[in-house]
Amino acid sequence: MRRPLALILILTASAFGGIVDDVRQSLSQSNFSGAESQLKSYQAAKGVTPEYLEALSWMGRAALAMQQYTQAEHYAQQTLAQAAPVLKKHPINSDEGMATAVGAALEVQALSLAGRGQKAQGIALLRRALQTYGETSIASRIHKNLNLLTFVGQPAPALRGGEFLGMRAPSLAELKGTPVLLFFWAHWCMDCKGESPILARLHSEFKDLTIIAPTQRYGYAAGGENATPQAELAYIKKVWDQYYAGLQNAPVPVSKENFNVYGSSTTPTLVLIDRSGKIAYYHPGAVMYDELRAAIEKVVRG
Repeated sequence: MRRPLALILILTASAFGGIVDDVRQSLSQSNFSGAESQLKSYQAAKGVTPEYLEALSWMGRAALAMQQYTQAEHYAQQTLAQAAPVLKKHPINSDEGMATAVGAALEVQALSLAGRGQKAQGIALLRRALQTYGETSIASRIHKNLNLLTFVGQPAPALRGGEFLGMRAPSLAELKGTPVLLFFWAHWCMDCKGESPILARLHSEFKDLTIIAPTQRYGYAAGGENATPQAELAYIKKVWDQYYAGLQNAPVPVSKENFNVYGSSTTPTLVLIDRSGKIAYYHPGAVMYDELRAAIEKVVRG
């Protein structure tokens, strides 16, 4: 089910205050003209900054949420065009606002094309974007959207990396013939914690379902304080033990590579793999019990 525009804008966190929050507030009331006026006033006073571009990218996201695909693509193209010269001073990997703006604009443009029945063009756009931004901080976001358009029905990529919390996960090749649910989570993610009892309940209902819970390091631990890899791993284990009691039998691979391959820039991300090893369901973000149960039942019974 699609969330209402206002709820989408409230639930999604922003890296900045000021113009970003002002525009989001206007868009939460579907006030596009007010948001455009705010952007024009800001640009006249401060020029095109990363904050301005992030705010502009919200225009496209809001239009996309309302399925106004032509308008959404217009805002996305505008964001990318104005971002090009700014990137020379504010590279994506060094500025969170630029990463958000460019990543969101590419996402909106591709999904708008798909929404207008031009899915192949959207896929091609994202593949070109990977050639340009595949080594940057927005690579996983591009992968996520590429996966949204292409993943279902394709063989599931192998999980990578050899580091685990607790037991080592069997390979997906070894699990062929068994339904598998991948639960990509992060130690800081509240939605992931909220998904935990849903997954535990489903695991108890579908005994032949294997759950694997990939995660990764983020460079910090409690309170956002910088942490060494060893200290962060210990913190990840502490969070896993505390908030995921019903999933303690699930292997937990720790690898950034898996997040890149599966496009898990959103946590949680749920990926359901059928008995033949193909992806049957791909969902960035939290999933309600009924929706996820229906997807699992289709795979288990099928």
